Amino acid sequence: MTYFDAVLLGILQGLTEFLPVSSSGHLVLVQAILGVKQPGVSFEILAHLGTLLAVFIYFRSQIALLIRSIFDGNMKKERAIIGYLIIGTIPAGLAGLLFKDFFERTFSDPMMTSLMLFVTGLILLSTRFYRRGSKGIGILSAIFMGIGQAAAILPGISRSGTTIAAGMTCGVEPSRAAEFSFLLVIPAILGGMVLKRNELLNIDASLIGQYLVGMVFSFLLALVAVHMVLAVVKRGKLDYFAYYCFAAAGVGLYLFL
Repeated sequence: MTYFDAVLLGILQGLTEFLPVSSSGHLVLVQAILGVKQPGVSFEILAHLGTLLAVFIYFRSQIALLIRSIFDGNMKKERAIIGYLIIGTIPAGLAGLLFKDFFERTFSDPMMTSLMLFVTGLILLSTRFYRRGSKGIGILSAIFMGIGQAAAILPGISRSGTTIAAGMTCGVEPSRAAEFSFLLVIPAILGGMVLKRNELLNIDASLIGQYLVGMVFSFLLALVAVHMVLAVVKRGKLDYFAYYCFAAAGVGLYLFL
């Protein structure tokens, strides 16, 4: 991996982690096109760490309230959100543990990734026909969004797009669904880092510089992406990204069929 590869992949990760177009799908396709060979998924995990830092900064006020609620029994609303985050994390945790080898194999399959991008496009397009809800997050919506996050372990399935769409299906107000989706990434990424701790501790020393550069660019572009997604969701235009996913899927199928 060159520094140019690291910058390009970091930019892709940062932008596409929160834009509903699948960051993992873009990484798989771009790595396949560039011929970049990664030892496992270490680069993607570190790039995800960059996006995680962006979430901490953008939602620092909400996160601070959630932490305070752990020690304040009167903050029932915030405590409930913590509970919903735990519930929403369980499906992806179970899927990652039970189907670990299968999911890892998919990261070397650009054909399957292209097909999953097409599925993401269908999911996003379906939001065009949803009636705008006004509910907050509840147990049912947390479960549905958690299932969406579990499905998004597959490269090509957008985590943000699928979880937001799942929340909207349950009648959750789109902006609330988007905010919960962003917060839901925190335990998901931390859990992934724990599962991959051995691989992270044994990163090739010659690649550390490139990986860190990629992480920095991922962090910077993720901050931009958060603003963009929230603006798009508020305007009810999430389905616009469907056409991009269809186009990306078409390019992938053309190149790797």
